[in-house]
Amino acid sequence: MNYRDRSLLDLAYQLDCTLQIDGVCEGGPGEPCHSNQSRHGKGGSIKAHDCFFASGCRSCHRELDQGKRFTREEKADIWQRAHERTILQLWQLRLIKVAA
Repeated sequence: MNYRDRSLLDLAYQLDCTLQIDGVCEGGPGEPCHSNQSRHGKGGSIKAHDCFFASGCRSCHRELDQGKRFTREEKADIWQRAHERTILQLWQLRLIKVAA
């Protein structure tokens, strides 16, 4: 069973788009964009674990999930870099922290 946490996903709305796809990105607040990779729990109609998300504007999210501009490998690379930027921002903004 995949890990689900709505409060974690809601943090995506507090960050600007981290996908930043040239010619597509409209910037501004993002929404949670789950990984489309099976190694992160994606399978069939099942989304990846909720901890594997990037914050992306609606246009970038749509391009990543439904666009034909990039190969599967390119999309995975775009998402991975965005996920890393997302996690770093969450720590820097203290939206996530180690429990004492």
